[in-house]
Amino acid sequence: MALRLSSVVCSTVVRRPLPLVGAFCVLSLGLSNLCSPISLSSRTGFVQSFPFVPLLRSKFGAQAQNRKADTIRMETNKSTVPSIVVYVTVPNKEAGKKLAESIVKERLAACVNRVPGIESIYEWKGEIQTDSEELLIIKTRESLLEALTEHVKANHEYEVPEVIALPITGGNLQYLEWLKNSTRD
Repeated sequence: MALRLSSVVCSTVVRRPLPLVGAFCVLSLGLSNLCSPISLSSRTGFVQSFPFVPLLRSKFGAQAQNRKADTIRMETNKSTVPSIVVYVTVPNKEAGKKLAESIVKERLAACVNRVPGIESIYEWKGEIQTDSEELLIIKTRESLLEALTEHVKANHEYEVPEVIALPITGGNLQYLEWLKNSTRD
């Protein structure tokens, strides 16, 4: 791929200023490849032939370091708790609002986002189904997953409601502390 890409960039047909070539490389190879010390680009030598790559590395590397001051890894802080994001689909706006409010009222989650207008395609009882739904994005403590799941099952009209949890590995310290303080132990 490096040979093909370099021949396109160096071709006399493509006459673009350097910033567009740089954007092309960032989009094609990914910014993480340009900024990581060991990447495909460093093994092929292709990207290193462009004079702006060290500048990108220093500029974006410094920005990443500055952002780390505002974020935290979950496992290294005592003022937060292991937290999760839980996805639950509901059939409509009314069901979503009712379930979201009950979850927050019971302090099973700090926040529930309702995302309208999703379309779910799935197999159920041997047939392909397509339904308009609403997605609930629930932020809570990992320790509350079982209680949250039971609450959803007891208050949901689906026979088998979706409850899928994903770990929160870090984020804004103040938000994660608020999440902890807004949920029950």
